[in-house]
Amino acid sequence: MISQGRTQRTSTSIAAIVAAGFCMFMSTGCQVSLNGQTLPSPYYLQDDVQYFPSGPEFKLPREAAALQEARAEEKANRR
Repeated sequence: MISQGRTQRTSTSIAAIVAAGFCMFMSTGCQVSLNGQTLPSPYYLQDDVQYFPSGPEFKLPREAAALQEARAEEKANRR
């Protein structure tokens, strides 16, 4: 006959192993390899599509204008 303490230790050990396995599963992430691609999740096709409109090619127009003015001013002061 198995004692009550031994049964409790066994069930506690099993619970600890299951919890450790669950933690390891959750820490690995949900990645799928399909046709040579590593995809982030099996539901990537159901994600909403995000659209980012194209912006200006040159991101710093004010800074360029300020530099051009400073160069023109410097050139005028040399004369």
